[in-house]
Amino acid sequence: MMTDPLASLPMFATDKQIAIAVVGKERADYYINAVIPQLMRKGFPQIDPLHDGRPVPLVRKFYDGYFGITAGFAATAPDGEERLGQWAGRRKRS
Repeated sequence: MMTDPLASLPMFATDKQIAIAVVGKERADYYINAVIPQLMRKGFPQIDPLHDGRPVPLVRKFYDGYFGITAGFAATAPDGEERLGQWAGRRKRS
């Protein structure tokens, strides 16, 4: 079972804490310097000046949308049984 590393963070986390939770300690510096600026252009949560950190619930929500989780699964659900053998081939044009 996969654990949720964001769940162990405080409500407002530093970029370093978020980076370690998302990509691990070895790649955290790269994530902070290269990835976060790119993600911010796509709506990654800003640092809250009062709490001096990014709101972790919004970081989670961002990633849910980034991976398409919030779009729901109904759009990708199968629409019925495939019957490839019943296809008649080309349609006749008039």
